Amino acid sequence: MRSSSPPDHHLDPPVAGARDSGGPAQPPGAVPRTRRRRPRLPRPARAWPGLALLGAGVFLLVLAPLLAWYVAPRAQRTPIDVDVTTVFTGTGSYFDTEKLATVDGQPLTITRRVLGDVDDSVRSGRAIWDVSTAIDTPKTLPLKDPRKSLQWTTERWVTDRRTNLPVHCCDESPAFAGEAYLKFPFGVEKRTYQWWDNTLGGTVPMRFTDTTRVAGREGYRFTGSVAPTRTGSRQVPGRLVSRPGQPQVLAEEWYANEGIELVVDRRTGRILHAVISPLKTLRAPGADRDAVTLLKGDRLGFDTETRRRQAELAADDNSRLELVGERLPVVAAAVGGALAVVGVVLLVPRKLSRR
Repeated sequence: MRSSSPPDHHLDPPVAGARDSGGPAQPPGAVPRTRRRRPRLPRPARAWPGLALLGAGVFLLVLAPLLAWYVAPRAQRTPIDVDVTTVFTGTGSYFDTEKLATVDGQPLTITRRVLGDVDDSVRSGRAIWDVSTAIDTPKTLPLKDPRKSLQWTTERWVTDRRTNLPVHCCDESPAFAGEAYLKFPFGVEKRTYQWWDNTLGGTVPMRFTDTTRVAGREGYRFTGSVAPTRTGSRQVPGRLVSRPGQPQVLAEEWYANEGIELVVDRRTGRILHAVISPLKTLRAPGADRDAVTLLKGDRLGFDTETRRRQAELAADDNSRLELVGERLPVVAAAVGGALAVVGVVLLVPRKLSRR
């Protein structure tokens, strides 16, 4: 009797269309489907946003102290392209050459124009300012010609752009001295400064007095004075100096200034307001008394327009220095810190996941 045994189904070839326990049946001739995986980005491509932000953040963090401690101090340089006119007004006395006498209680105007010599300044690396100062009376002011003024002087002020100290070069005239003249050094302190007086031909100690405001802007007030000092001599008719018996006399020129007041912007050294009381006289040779008054000003000071303009210029200068020395460093540090943190956050999780 033939014995039967179960067929070895596991040896049979798979039948097309049969269903298998691992998944749904595929139709005859179908290509087996494979599960798609998302392609992996190369490591640098996945890390670049974090690295870019971190790099930008570090750059700004380094830039912030450079702006504050390197760039800002070098931005404090005396400008060379200046073109500024200041006007003093007030009343006083002057010698009228037509009347051959001193007239009192007259309006006086002092006009000073400062023009920077840009070409020579660039070549020398110094600040070179050409200065024209005219003193006018009611007769000469309408002429608008400094050559016809009561008095006209020209100067050439050459200074170190960083320290404001005079530099004796570049056709300087006269030989200046002191720490301040048409401006004070940057970062004005509450101390005594040596201020150049062009009429005296020397320096005057200007002592810090107090803090005041000019056209809404705060400034340091400095005060000083000039005792009667002989400044030169000139030939005049003897009768002008009480020497009627002498046709011509080499009279002595004397100068005094009983009240000099300067209000200075603290950061830039720009003069916001100035008041002077000049007294120029003639004396007979060897005399101890004034014989004739050539000029006397009773607190001649910046007019309203000059004070306003000086305050505006000081505000503009301060804004530029604050931008470079204060605002930009703070913004650079804040933005740089934020970018660096974001960059680190983007990089750290990937490192952790690779572990």
